[in-house]
Amino acid sequence: MVFLFIICGIMFIFVVSFDTFFDMKPSLSILIPTYNDECYKLVSALYEQAERLRKLGTFEYEIIVADDGSTSDFVISENKRIRELPHCQYILREENIGRAAIRNYLMSLSKHEWLLFIDSDMLVETDSFLENYVCEDGDCVFYGGYKVRKNDSEQAWNLRYLYETANEKRHLSTMRTRKPYRDFHTSNFMIARHVMKANPLDTRFRYYGYEDVFFGKRLAELHIPIKHLDNPLLFSVFESNAAFVEKTEEGLRTLFLFREELRGYSTLLALYERMENLHLIRAMRFFHHVFGRLERFILCGRFPNLFFFRLYKLGYFTMLFL
Repeated sequence: MVFLFIICGIMFIFVVSFDTFFDMKPSLSILIPTYNDECYKLVSALYEQAERLRKLGTFEYEIIVADDGSTSDFVISENKRIRELPHCQYILREENIGRAAIRNYLMSLSKHEWLLFIDSDMLVETDSFLENYVCEDGDCVFYGGYKVRKNDSEQAWNLRYLYETANEKRHLSTMRTRKPYRDFHTSNFMIARHVMKANPLDTRFRYYGYEDVFFGKRLAELHIPIKHLDNPLLFSVFESNAAFVEKTEEGLRTLFLFREELRGYSTLLALYERMENLHLIRAMRFFHHVFGRLERFILCGRFPNLFFFRLYKLGYFTMLFL
């Protein structure tokens, strides 16, 4: 009786494993754009998971890292170690071509049926990260989301850390599903190669911000469904306050440049339009003209404040219309 129970258990495990394998995506290109980020640790973790899946049977994969003109010799030296890993490439480009174009470039180099795009400043949290993706059914675009890596030393003074942790609940799949096309980011998503090839990222988005938002809008217009998964990567790189403020300003200029096309996909743009209808824009500009430098000084200092951050963003954005 015990022997029969053991045999049945083994058969059950075999059947479940076979079904899981049978449902897996047959091939995957893991594509990582990078700029001045060390990503050998990320690639190593992905490589180990991909190798484990490959040994199950016919699953094939490749990992391609495209360096979009990094300026740090140390980062480049560390990332060149990626070339030592089987099925992995590290391609160093001399010229920075922009956030959208580098992802399209990676797509053009890929050879497999499915593409998994991952930002280079992320970390893998679970051993089942790749398996969770390749076992998904359907022809959707799959977005796994991200979580903030807790770091007590960053809590008091780092603006990016404060901003990301304050918005953590928005990144849960239950929240993202409510507005599936607006809450989409290119930091961690899987898409069929033929879909991406037919609908590449818009290369007009050369500078920071909103290339992913515009891509989400494009998917909505084409009625291509996005499935939001609880399969997050860890956001772990928190730049200096000054660097984050500069990046935010660059993103606001991008939003201003594409404001007509992004209408309905930006809460800040919607707030600006409401204030315009209430004739409050001139007052906001005056406030920013008087206090904007002080706000920026506080944001770049040791004790940044998220209220001042939101106020500064709105004021900076209103000044772009002058």
